[in-house]
Amino acid sequence: MSLRRPALPGSRPRALDVEHAEAALMEHYARLVRLVYVTLPRGLGRHRRVLAAHGVVQRALPRRRLVLPGQRGPGGTGQGASAEYGALRTRVLRAALAQDARPGRIPRPWDRRAGLPLLPAVWGLRVFPQSGGTEEMVLDRALAEADWPVRAAFALLVLEELPDDGAARVLRAAGVTDPEAAVRSARHLVERGDPAGPEGVAGSGVPPAQVPATALLAPEFDPCLLHARPTDLLRRRNRVRTAITAVVLAACAGGVALSLPDGGRHPTAGGDRSGPAAAVDADALVRTPADAWADTARVDFTAWPARGGRTEDRPLLERALRAWADPSWSGRRSVEPGAAASGTGRAPRLLYAGDVDGRAVVVLHDGLTTVRYSEPPRGGGTAELVSALTDGADVTTAAAVVVSRGERSVRLLLAPWIAGAATRDLLASDSEPVALGRSASGLTDPVPVPPPGDDCRTWPVVQLSSSPRIVEDHAFLLTDLGGLSPAHLTYMPPPVPGERPRPPREATGPDALAGWSRSACRLDGLRGHGVRAVNHWVFAQQKLPERAGGATWVCARADTWRGPGRVEYLFLGPGGGAARSAGVREDTAECSRFGQDVVADIDWRSPSGKPYVLAAGSRSVVRVEATGPLEAVADGPFLAARNSGGGLPEVVGTLPDGAEVRSVPR
Repeated sequence: MSLRRPALPGSRPRALDVEHAEAALMEHYARLVRLVYVTLPRGLGRHRRVLAAHGVVQRALPRRRLVLPGQRGPGGTGQGASAEYGALRTRVLRAALAQDARPGRIPRPWDRRAGLPLLPAVWGLRVFPQSGGTEEMVLDRALAEADWPVRAAFALLVLEELPDDGAARVLRAAGVTDPEAAVRSARHLVERGDPAGPEGVAGSGVPPAQVPATALLAPEFDPCLLHARPTDLLRRRNRVRTAITAVVLAACAGGVALSLPDGGRHPTAGGDRSGPAAAVDADALVRTPADAWADTARVDFTAWPARGGRTEDRPLLERALRAWADPSWSGRRSVEPGAAASGTGRAPRLLYAGDVDGRAVVVLHDGLTTVRYSEPPRGGGTAELVSALTDGADVTTAAAVVVSRGERSVRLLLAPWIAGAATRDLLASDSEPVALGRSASGLTDPVPVPPPGDDCRTWPVVQLSSSPRIVEDHAFLLTDLGGLSPAHLTYMPPPVPGERPRPPREATGPDALAGWSRSACRLDGLRGHGVRAVNHWVFAQQKLPERAGGATWVCARADTWRGPGRVEYLFLGPGGGAARSAGVREDTAECSRFGQDVVADIDWRSPSGKPYVLAAGSRSVVRVEATGPLEAVADGPFLAARNSGGGLPEVVGTLPDGAEVRSVPR
């Protein structure tokens, strides 16, 4: 029987013996493993997901015969594939779906019934595909947020090049209850990029952008092209010693347990570590292994290991835990917007414990909130607790925490995935970054903070680079706005006619630095507001009247950890002067994925001294109209009208469907 012979329409299902099935599996092995790898949940980490994908495909081989479908619909198997491949693909997807429903059992490294390792197994090494770029990271995050049927449908559309009906047919055969809905969601992801908007690596929430679906073909998603690293060698040695000690203690304790009336069971002998007792027990603190950050798709505070010179200082840790758990704690407490004032009763994760600038500092994270506890040396001063909402942090917004704050500088604790650190002046776009020193535990040298108020002659920022083990060629900017977590700065270039907008990019390129150099001082008004990220979106570029040159219109959107955003429209006139404000809106969706269409206006005086009203809209605005003291209208996204009366008109932009967008009243 030929492996390539298709089933004839209307024919009955036929069977293929196991030898032929193995030949078909080996022929398409890499293709099947990639398909499964893309669909498995990201919470497994890259190492376990690689092994799980290979295990699913290797165990897909039937024991006796492979049943082939009697009829194929159009596009049922994909480009150049056989009916045998289609049947194997259905089997591996069905197995992946079943394992997705039981994530705690993926993969089980030991077959207890047989007493043997469940192959494939890797001992003493962690394996993972090579790191991709920012597009791959954005796509992987979008897939991580999708349900299994959507991930599977996306893989079938992109990797298998199936039409929508063909993908739905495969999903139904794999056991998906509503395959058509999954395909629709996946098609939206293929055509529009990240369904959650262009937050991706930049995480700024500006208008939605295309993340190329072909990024799925990159080595980042190839579980057959792998890198290997050793596991934590010291931890492995300690585990061996602990295991030997446990065996000896168990042998000694066995006789004692038998003599107890209840067989050795005691309420405090183990069990659940949650609840009020665990909240102040240093032994209950969650500690992440030192190498976990390089083997997880969730690159955030959960990947931080416990660092610092006092991670075993039990009295210090328990004082910090009591301060966080007790709402009536008597020290100085500072709560940033949206954050909890005290703990939830569960044990938090330990990120740092050590001495910084003459104070003992403990940094904790409980899933939603990051907490910094600090106390002076014995006998003087007041202990302090700062809590900040950091829910949904990512590779950039979980990259640093302020562990010490002075009048003119701060010290940062950097994430373990940060490979390089430098400082630069955001007002001097042509200046070079200056290397920033840091200790082995990730603690930086003092970092200057921007001066408060109107004295804006410099705006220091930190430029960090991610390790190539998680993303290649990725540098980004953070700035201190008075919070526990620095704010992430991003940039969105002006629109290009005929091209879809791309995701907000990191503000490290020449154009981004030049734009931020003129608007950085506007960041001063965001201090203390719990800002997560600020995006500099160039939504329009306008030619000025009287041949006065060109102007740039910017929407600077500040997203907070709580969710609401604040936008300020900025006008950057000819030359290199500071940006002028064209209006502010609080608690708005404008300039986000939910508010892509905007218009702004400002009064402007030409070099000849004549007053004008200028207005500009985003790329979808087809008409701009001014009413009130000034009556003017212009087709397209720009308006420039003489305003001899000096009054401030109301400006409205019109979209192709007739909907209107209004500028900020002034």
